Amino acid sequence: MKTLHLASELRVTVDRWRAEGKTVALVPTMGNLHDGHLALVAAARSRADRVVVTIFVNPLQFGPNEDFGRYPRTLPDDIAKLEAAGVDLLWAPPVEEVYVNGYPPATTITVAPIANELEGAFRPGFFTGVATVVAILFASVRPDIAVFGEKDWQQLQIVRRMNEDLRFGIDIVGYPTARAADGLALSSRNQYLSAQDRPRAAGLHAALKAVAAGIGAGRRDFTALCAEQVAVLAGAGFTPQYLEVRSPALAPAAAGDRAFVVLVAAVLGGTRLIDNLPVRLD
Repeated sequence: MKTLHLASELRVTVDRWRAEGKTVALVPTMGNLHDGHLALVAAARSRADRVVVTIFVNPLQFGPNEDFGRYPRTLPDDIAKLEAAGVDLLWAPPVEEVYVNGYPPATTITVAPIANELEGAFRPGFFTGVATVVAILFASVRPDIAVFGEKDWQQLQIVRRMNEDLRFGIDIVGYPTARAADGLALSSRNQYLSAQDRPRAAGLHAALKAVAAGIGAGRRDFTALCAEQVAVLAGAGFTPQYLEVRSPALAPAAAGDRAFVVLVAAVLGGTRLIDNLPVRLD
């Protein structure tokens, strides 16, 4: 596996692959890799001739009181995992290679109105940071395929819309959420959980399953259904921020829909967790 830091080096390698007729898949990450990331890599490996993984902790998607400074950076361990997974190229650029005219950038991308709802309402500017950096990664790597985890469902929909609107022409693949045995979605931020809070965190997935079960049983009073589980989460020590039922494209859910997604965010012991659960009645 090659590990590169400069955009010029990346371009030379990808251009050579293109000349050889190879297809390229991209897996964007912020590092501190876990089994969920490696599942994305495996999905990319099965879909393309060459796999590029990027590791970049993007300052543009962190708010002023968020965890940019303490976000775990584990590049040597990440390299070992990616080599074992058969990745062809790791691009781990410094900030100046991503934001070439200085940080913060003068040009940003906002996918409205979806970027202002759910996560966007609690993390203003977050999705502008995500959309901007993903567009830069797309322009730098020029992949045929890009693989994203479904755990960040709203992010996935924003990337898909941006890809369509800006005509990148990339096949955006969403891969199912990887979970621990108790249902907790794998996330780099799970390590912030205390030993006491870690088993309690599985309650987030349990709340999603309870809402999904209600939908499956024919309930369409989405607001009341979610409110019941918000109360359960609060009683278990969470501070819920939102729990909603939407269409898979994140439009308001309608009683006649046959597919839904249940989305939740809550704080537990100072650690903010997000999760979702697709529901398909067919």
